[in-house]
Amino acid sequence: MKSLFAKLSAALLAIVILMGAAFLAVDRFQTRAYYDELSQKLNAPIAMYVTEQRQLIENGVADLESLRELSGHAMVINPSAEIYLLDTDGNILGHSLSDDAVQLPRVDLEPVLALIDGTAQLPLHGDDPRSGLSKIFSAFPVQSESGLEGYLYVILGGQRYDELAGDLGDSYASRISAMAVIAIVLFTALVGFLVFRLLTRRLQRLSCEMERATASGFTTQPGFGEIRADGDEIDALSRAFTEMSDQIQSQIEQLKENDRLRRELISNISHDLRTPLSAMQGSIETLIIKGQAMPDAERDRYLRMARKHTVRLGTLIGDLFELAKLDSASVTPSVEAFSLAELAQDIAQEFQVECERKNVSFEIETDCGTAQSLGDIGLIQRALENLVKNAVQFAPEGGEVTISITRHDASVAVAVADNGPGIAEKDMPRIFDRFYRALDGEEARSDSSGLGLAIVKRILDLHDSRITVTSKVNTGTRFEFELPLCQQAA
Repeated sequence: MKSLFAKLSAALLAIVILMGAAFLAVDRFQTRAYYDELSQKLNAPIAMYVTEQRQLIENGVADLESLRELSGHAMVINPSAEIYLLDTDGNILGHSLSDDAVQLPRVDLEPVLALIDGTAQLPLHGDDPRSGLSKIFSAFPVQSESGLEGYLYVILGGQRYDELAGDLGDSYASRISAMAVIAIVLFTALVGFLVFRLLTRRLQRLSCEMERATASGFTTQPGFGEIRADGDEIDALSRAFTEMSDQIQSQIEQLKENDRLRRELISNISHDLRTPLSAMQGSIETLIIKGQAMPDAERDRYLRMARKHTVRLGTLIGDLFELAKLDSASVTPSVEAFSLAELAQDIAQEFQVECERKNVSFEIETDCGTAQSLGDIGLIQRALENLVKNAVQFAPEGGEVTISITRHDASVAVAVADNGPGIAEKDMPRIFDRFYRALDGEEARSDSSGLGLAIVKRILDLHDSRITVTSKVNTGTRFEFELPLCQQAA
């Protein structure tokens, strides 16, 4: 009984059986209560009729002979009737039964007085002196010239009634009631099983599709078909599992791509570290081997070569540490208001010497006046330095580099442009990848770590800013991003 259908069916069967048993019990109780009420109403005058026939008590003395005679007449009307004479305190003065048949010497008068008063709700039960149980009765006061002498107390369901009631448990009516209840139980259970089968069939299909998708490693989509947008909880669960399956599949593909990029990154790092290290090792070994025999000019050339590769190695390691730090959760931008125009002026001064060496003009175009932006000034400076460094490096002899700062309604746009060789269309999707170089041959930058644009993108990601690039071969390249405008300063 592991399936949901089996558990629900067993629970339904148990509930229906309990309901059937409860119905039988309630039916028998209700039938008995109905019979008691009807019998008490029909036989209520018996005590009055008997009392009117004879003076059964006079001066506290019971006429037992008359009582026995009248009891015989009463039993003709109701064979189950048992008659008792009570005094005003409820003590039994006489009866028509054998002395050893009566167990109670006294009867509680409260229900007797309530019946005689006519205010009680029927059926009303009183003490049965013979069995000690509570049974329906008829009662009437016994009067004489001197006043109230006692009460005539008639049990309407005596021993004969109990014998007949016990036999009725196996009667035709009882069998019909039991068979009707059993039929209702079976019919209800059958309908419930069919309903549960229809409901659990969708759950079973959902379970099978979930197991199939899980067994495939979420490489296959669950086949739920069309899921109604306004469906029930099962439709909502199917939709949620489909979305989860898509997300897991996407994450698996992303993990595979990350693993590929990780292997590619390690390969690129190994290559980029090996090149300057090999060059440095070659230069130093040459200096050691030739020693003093090497001319000063040649020794100086090897030392400069070793220093150049040392700087390149330091730049590469520094960029790697910086990118690793930016990728970690330890870097949170310290947002403050600052002027992009002033920052651009500072960066222009940093590259002034290199621009003069290459005869490259450096222009700053701005229309934002004193407007300030919101961001981490240190990180934004690093991003701009990387973009300007690329632009100056790729700008041709006598070329130009431009920083444009434009104010919008809620932001400030920054663009860095050059008129260099541009980027081929096939390289555009990968220019922000780590260690990716869009140019080869003589145009490739030998001192580049291949991490500059990756650092720029990561910095702007931390600022929730998107960087865009437009480029045309042999015309130039333009990088642009936006920062929020500081409204208070504006």
